[in-house]
Amino acid sequence: MAVTIEEALEYIYQNSAPKSLKILPLEQALGYVIAEEIIATHNLPPYDNSAMDGYAVKMKDMGKEVRVEHTVFAGDNSNEELKDGFAIKIMTGARVPKGCECIVPIEDVTARHEWAKLPPDLKLSRHIRLCGEDIRSGATLLKKGQRLDAHKITLLASQGRSHIKVYKKPRVAIFASGNELKMHFESVSAYQLYNTNSPTFFARAQELGCDVDFIGTAGDLLEDIHEHIKSALESDLIITSGGVSVGDADFTKEAFGAFGCEVFFDHVEIKPGKPTTFGRIKDTLVLNLPGNPLAAALNFELFAQSIILSISGDEAKYIAPIETKMANDYVIKGGRRTLIPGFFDGASFTPYEKFSPGMISPLAVSNAYIIVDESCELLKKGNSVKIIPTRFGFNSKEKSDLITR
Repeated sequence: MAVTIEEALEYIYQNSAPKSLKILPLEQALGYVIAEEIIATHNLPPYDNSAMDGYAVKMKDMGKEVRVEHTVFAGDNSNEELKDGFAIKIMTGARVPKGCECIVPIEDVTARHEWAKLPPDLKLSRHIRLCGEDIRSGATLLKKGQRLDAHKITLLASQGRSHIKVYKKPRVAIFASGNELKMHFESVSAYQLYNTNSPTFFARAQELGCDVDFIGTAGDLLEDIHEHIKSALESDLIITSGGVSVGDADFTKEAFGAFGCEVFFDHVEIKPGKPTTFGRIKDTLVLNLPGNPLAAALNFELFAQSIILSISGDEAKYIAPIETKMANDYVIKGGRRTLIPGFFDGASFTPYEKFSPGMISPLAVSNAYIIVDESCELLKKGNSVKIIPTRFGFNSKEKSDLITR
């Protein structure tokens, strides 16, 4: 009996867990998931400092002419104390001298020799960056399960962290099966096809932060598929395509069964991709996807991505849709939940007009897809839809107005 999409995802979440840990230098940690809570050990800024090039002054001297005898630069270990009737010239980032109540920017001061005329409208603490106003020592800086990007690395660097404990990247093994398949570096005959699924899975798994092994292409023989499975069993996840339907040459399920594969589901109420299968051989998860390229790629986005997010340790392991509107009317053949690729331009979603499970060209044009309920037969222009991104880079060949007004 086929499971629903929700049931299939629940099987995935219940049976996919993070793997082992390792410690990495900060410079190598980009893209990894943090396996420890990070507590700030230093205030940021570590001391009150100037936000401007200007003058450190007292409020009582506003509008007056004051004497300037000293200059403090960023990095100076100065012990100067500001007195009434005086100002201290100060550079951006320099420690604010004791007694300073305000920083006046250079452009707001009339200076001559060792004297400076202050403006009459000073404000207390203006242009002073206070100790700890950004980060307080003892505060939780990062939580376990967060993925490290450039700006989280900025936080770690601000605390002098040289190494970080992370989850190891998921190790994924990929192979396809089918006598008709040849790799892109081989010659094909008139009755053969290039294996497009494996390179697609390989690249997509890398984009999702995995270490990926390509095992090859197996023929439609049990012995050949067995050899490929043996070569993949040291991985956290095996992803295959082809051989999961009910044809005379579809041996993938049988081949995995010989290794004691525990099957959690082997049919999903989805179009395309009904024979998608998920299971486990000891500690290695197995996802068998259909052979048709579009069906395989879309089901990879839904199911393989969910597995990878779960075993990576990422706290944000659930796929989140973006709500937008339909760009045009679109008629759907109901009866089963359907994956429909299309393009999201930032304002609306345009479904790919004509596609079938065996096509590949819709994948190159699309950057998102929607899952349409079996009861839906028409999506009208302007209807709200939930899109799931496959690749987003909001760039354009034309210049755009970037300003929110």
